Amino acid sequence: MAGPVVEVRGLVKRYGDVVAVDDVDLNVETGDVYGYLGPNGAGKTTSLRMMLGLIRPTAGSVRIFGRDPQLSVRALDGVAGFVEEPRFYPYLTGRKNLELLAAFDGDGAASRIDEVLDVVELADRAGDRVGGYSHGMKQRLGIAAALLRAPRLLLLDEPTTGLDPGGMRDMRLLIRRLAEDGITVLLSSHQLAEVEEVCNRVAIIRRGRIAFEGTLADMRGRTATLYRLRTTDPDRALEICAAQAGIADARLDGGREIVFTAEQDAVAALSVALIDTGVAITALVPQAPTLEELFFRFTE
Repeated sequence: MAGPVVEVRGLVKRYGDVVAVDDVDLNVETGDVYGYLGPNGAGKTTSLRMMLGLIRPTAGSVRIFGRDPQLSVRALDGVAGFVEEPRFYPYLTGRKNLELLAAFDGDGAASRIDEVLDVVELADRAGDRVGGYSHGMKQRLGIAAALLRAPRLLLLDEPTTGLDPGGMRDMRLLIRRLAEDGITVLLSSHQLAEVEEVCNRVAIIRRGRIAFEGTLADMRGRTATLYRLRTTDPDRALEICAAQAGIADARLDGGREIVFTAEQDAVAALSVALIDTGVAITALVPQAPTLEELFFRFTE
């Protein structure tokens, strides 16, 4: 059985006394749209630079398709993308920029220029100078440049940063289409909506360390559920919640409704305790946490 597309073990990067990346482990499997999620400055871009062999790790290892990019540039065969933002010659057209990159890449890349321009929906602006492109168009041209290599793995660092809502939507749709075409995508982002809409697995990095890795369902299963409780006697019910094991952060919301977090077994015990004391339950509703709420639980 083939191993992970990207396998990172014990990755560390220090700059003097500053530890930018601290013992990071990651596994990106074939077909994943993998969200690498964290606040600005958490270590995402530094991690990507080490994965691409742009900077040398202080410790740890990276394997891409089973090969170490520090040992040979051939380890990056089948890999493309950009870190931070793509750069082009602003005085040349979009097409001419791609022609220059295709000449550098070789391997039939020039024959794919029209195809990749169509994929990123820039065919009608390919003859315009890049200096006149919007930020979103430059981001899409960056993906077009990456697709010239016919990659099996696409690494994108904050591809929607600086885009307006329409540009963010278009970028998410593009990433989804690329994944449907069989490209594995590793997407670094702090945009929660972006990750929730396109990614099947995520890792959350906090101060250089991985706080969580897994599916969004796994993430929700690792955290207590928020519940909303309505009863015939809110004040008495709040007292019972406060005294009940496994019930956390109980408070009155709006004067009539109690909000708390708990695991399922603790909620069952709470229901029995309320009934035993003569407090009737009129509503008890679990609320699945949003990705934003989960993100803050793991990063704060």
